Amino acid sequence: MLKKWETLPEYMQNDEVRVYYETLHKKKVSMFLKRIMDLVGGLILLILLAIPMIIISIMIKLDSEGPVFYRQERVTTYGKHFKIHKFRTMVSNADKIGSTVTVGNDSRITK
Repeated sequence: MLKKWETLPEYMQNDEVRVYYETLHKKKVSMFLKRIMDLVGGLILLILLAIPMIIISIMIKLDSEGPVFYRQERVTTYGKHFKIHKFRTMVSNADKIGSTVTVGNDSRITK
């Protein structure tokens, strides 16, 4: 939802931002509809992909011990930190067992 101009921080209340703000204000309805479409599309994809994700999770659990998901913090080119969450494809603590580079037939890779 677009905030009112008066509620924006003082440093943002300038002429450069006002031009952009007024453009967004004119597109309020289309922005709302886009948000609704994003939510509906995301919900549909979640429902469609839930079964394959459950099957993958079960296969990972049956294949090796440890969590189903691999979590890692990464850094962008500009130094921004972000976290990734993905299905685990290697044994737990693989980074402590061997090198950080995976080679063909690496014993740490799960089925």
